[in-house]
Amino acid sequence: MIQLFHVHKTFARDVEALVDINLQVEKGEFVFLVGPSGAGKTTLLRLIFCDETPTSGQILVNGRNVGKLPARALPSLRRSIGVIFQDFKLLRDRSISDNLALVYRVLGIPSSIGKRKVATVLKMVGLSHKAQMMPYKLSGGEQQRVAIARALMSDPLLLLADEPTGDLDSDLAADVMRLLGEINTKGTTVIVATHDMNLVRDLGRRTLLLKAGRIVEDHP
Repeated sequence: MIQLFHVHKTFARDVEALVDINLQVEKGEFVFLVGPSGAGKTTLLRLIFCDETPTSGQILVNGRNVGKLPARALPSLRRSIGVIFQDFKLLRDRSISDNLALVYRVLGIPSSIGKRKVATVLKMVGLSHKAQMMPYKLSGGEQQRVAIARALMSDPLLLLADEPTGDLDSDLAADVMRLLGEINTKGTTVIVATHDMNLVRDLGRRTLLLKAGRIVEDHP
C-alpha cells in the first residue's frame, strides 16, 4: 500500500523535517506514528497525501510513484486517501449533512447516490440523529466523528489521521480510536499520528517512533 525509500524532507534554512525514511505499510494495516512535537509525524502524513513533495527519495502509494505523477493525476490519487485533521476543518455555517454533501459534489457523484452515502457514513459514526445540526452545537468528540465521516465519503483505501484525539478527553479519545479500528477491520489501511501513548499501548498496534525526523523504532 505504502512504500518510502530513503525519503528526505528539508524546509527553508536547511531545517531537516525527515531524514532517510524507509517504510513499508501493507494493505489493511493499522499503524501509529508517535513521537514528540516536531518529530516529523505531520510532515510524513503530508508526503503520503501528496500535500508536500520529498526533497529526495521515492514514495509509492498503492503502487504509484507519487513523485512521477503528472499534476492532473494527483486529484485521482487523493480521492483514494481520506484525511482527518485535528482541528476538524468543518464549515461552521453549514449543517453536518451539508458539510458532507460538499464532498460528493466535488467528486462529481450524482446527488441521489451522494445523499445515500451521507446517510451511510453518518450512521457509521453514530450521528444520524444530528445530520441537520450545525457543527458548533456539537461536542468536540462529535465534531471529530463528523470529520471521520467526511473522510469516509470517498470510500478511501487509505485513511490518515493527524492527532485525531488531541483535544478530547480520555473517554472520547477511546471512542474515536474504536471507530478507527472498526474502519480498519473493514479493509481500510489506517495511519494515525498521535502523542497519546496510553491509547497506543491499549490498542497494541504496530507503532513507529519518530525522533528528529528519523524512524528510530518500529514495534509490530
